[in-house]
Amino acid sequence: MIKLQQITKTYTLGKRELQVLKGIDLSVEQGELVAIMGPSGSGKTTLLNIIGCLDRPTSGSYHLDGKEVSSLSSAELAAIRAKKVGFVFQTFNLLPRLSALANVELGLKYAGIDDRDLAVEALRRVGLADRANHRPTELSGGEQQRVAIARALVKRPPVILADEPTGNLDSKSGEEILSLLTELHQEQGITLVMITHDPDVARRCQRIIRLKDGLVVSEERT
Repeated sequence: MIKLQQITKTYTLGKRELQVLKGIDLSVEQGELVAIMGPSGSGKTTLLNIIGCLDRPTSGSYHLDGKEVSSLSSAELAAIRAKKVGFVFQTFNLLPRLSALANVELGLKYAGIDDRDLAVEALRRVGLADRANHRPTELSGGEQQRVAIARALVKRPPVILADEPTGNLDSKSGEEILSLLTELHQEQGITLVMITHDPDVARRCQRIIRLKDGLVVSEERT
């Protein structure tokens, strides 16, 4: 499903170059649940952005679902994101003026799908059918993250990328969100890649990949 070979990423900052990724080799099989860990500045978010087609590598090759995507145009990458990747962020990234249902429907609109019933069903699946007309400010942190998960799932992508999905939640809400993600992974066979600083979260995954200074330094199965 995901295959990266010798991926590098270098940013130009004025006259200085900053190499964030230094030759990443990584494969994730279809239906696998993987955690990516590492200290701040190790390249975790940059790597996730490349996996999610939000950014292109400086060099190396990246195959997503059998297609080489590392050299595609911005428009081509956007089209792949819309169909193949769902995102769950630490900060939820919900539009505050829209209801929970309308926020979930955005996930469909980006994929060119107009079917409110799918959005209603996605909210039901995450336990928020009765909160569909509430705006984010009227929802708890855990409920907002459930809306974000519904938005990521509604277009039924083969890959979900989660960047610290429990990072802004209390321990009870964080456990509920983690349980929901792992349950959805098991039920639907989604390929799920999570960035986390929490060893307890990582141990719920099938494999833990550790980064340091832009390199994969270890992998282990749990």
